[in-house]
Amino acid sequence: MWRDSKEGAIGQKENHSFKSHVNFLNNILPKQYQIDLALIDDKVVGMVAYNEIEISQLYIHIGYQGVGIGQTLLQKVKEQSSGRLTLYTFEVNENAQRFYEKNGFTIIGRGHENEENLPDIQYEWTIK
Repeated sequence: MWRDSKEGAIGQKENHSFKSHVNFLNNILPKQYQIDLALIDDKVVGMVAYNEIEISQLYIHIGYQGVGIGQTLLQKVKEQSSGRLTLYTFEVNENAQRFYEKNGFTIIGRGHENEENLPDIQYEWTIK
């Protein structure tokens, strides 16, 4: 789900092997972030990795986008935040930009280095 959603969002194949991704999800990401999954009929349709100040990953299955799953996950993250969240999204991912801006995030930076070598945008949300 995560790989398909990411590839669809940025228009390029994942650089890492499936095995490498499994290792990242099981052993690296959980050291800094809480990971929540959205399930429908025991199928993972969404995931978010976050802590009190940052969203590291937020992906929704391609077939389930636009039905409120991302909104539900994001709301939970906001409720558990310090009152301020930052995140990065790829510049080519216009759907993500619309989603975050609709949910109160504003652009605070551009050009963070990433493994995909794609321009990206840094967003921030603060509680009002």
